Amino acid sequence: MGRLQLWVPVILAPMAGVTNAPFRRLCREAGEAGLSAELAADLPKAQKGIDAPAGLYVSEMITSRALVEETPETMRMITPDPTERVRSIQLYGVDPATMRQAAQMLCERDLADHIDMNFGCPVPKVTRKGGGAALPWKHELFAAIVQEVVAAAKPYGVPVTVKMRTGIDDDHMTFERAALLAQDAGIDAVALHARTAAQHYSGQAHWDQIGRLVEMLDIPVLGNGDVFEADDAVNMMEDTGCAGIVVGRGCQGRPWIFTDLTAALAGSKQRVKPDLQTVAEMILEHADLMIAEFGSENRAMREMRKHISWYLRGYAIGGPQRHALHLVSTKQELQDRLDALDLTQAYPEAAQGKRGRAGGEKRPHLPEGWLDSPELNETQKLQLADAEIDASGG
Repeated sequence: MGRLQLWVPVILAPMAGVTNAPFRRLCREAGEAGLSAELAADLPKAQKGIDAPAGLYVSEMITSRALVEETPETMRMITPDPTERVRSIQLYGVDPATMRQAAQMLCERDLADHIDMNFGCPVPKVTRKGGGAALPWKHELFAAIVQEVVAAAKPYGVPVTVKMRTGIDDDHMTFERAALLAQDAGIDAVALHARTAAQHYSGQAHWDQIGRLVEMLDIPVLGNGDVFEADDAVNMMEDTGCAGIVVGRGCQGRPWIFTDLTAALAGSKQRVKPDLQTVAEMILEHADLMIAEFGSENRAMREMRKHISWYLRGYAIGGPQRHALHLVSTKQELQDRLDALDLTQAYPEAAQGKRGRAGGEKRPHLPEGWLDSPELNETQKLQLADAEIDASGG
């Protein structure tokens, strides 16, 4: 993708409240552990900012307005882990000028090696403002945003990609037209989550639509949706012909899936199935990284609670013990409550398979009259001026 070299075509999807620097580090280190002997031998030769030996690990969603205004939380969020090889940042916005400013800032200040754009978020607070998965319906606005970001980044050699969904709902599909517009604008790759915004995370991802984009485009297409095991990734690439895979919910509480993915895509049958002792050690390592990230043990433990629940999925742990772990507020409490578990448990079959809340289909929250036309009317243009959210993270 541009000057960026992915040695293994695996990408960690940006997830709000999840893919911060500590989690990205754990996932990337796990990915590197699965590299073939030949690739692992070349790790010392990898050029920082250009080579991504074990794939690409993307930040949480960064709001363009918050970045331009340099809000403290946003500036923290774009600060990479010291060991990060490629600084990959996802931008969100609905205003072409603000998005260009944000991209320009990232490039001029050498804050990013790769920029992704969010056109796939289905959450109401984003779509009701015309952003995320709602935005590609307004094709002129979509094209303008992509063109502005590409124009800002390309002089610096920073590759730009887009991540999007197939459409708003079955009656308002957007992915084909949007992908062609993005390609015409000079984008380096397109990632498609093969669900509509209405599907949210329910049902099955329509991998055939990923294959359709592969046939249409001359640039790499990355597939996203229902990759929960390494074999899913292999099957997606074989079924669709996509150039790489993007993993979101499948890695929650399971950074080691990236070991499996990098191994599987090299033809290896190696799979990680950690016992509870190993998982507990990873939880504690994750906690240490989070404390360093936030500079507050209390905040770090609050952020860790969801991760702890994901990590422990499938293991035989009583309700009172799970509840106590969900209330930890210090590292010592976490250590003590993990030590009280039966850490000799082998990796359970129940820990495999689908992860994350799927739910059912949901009617997308959209600006009034949004679906009346794929072109912006004057009222909507005025509304978009106030639509930029000023907080990052989705």
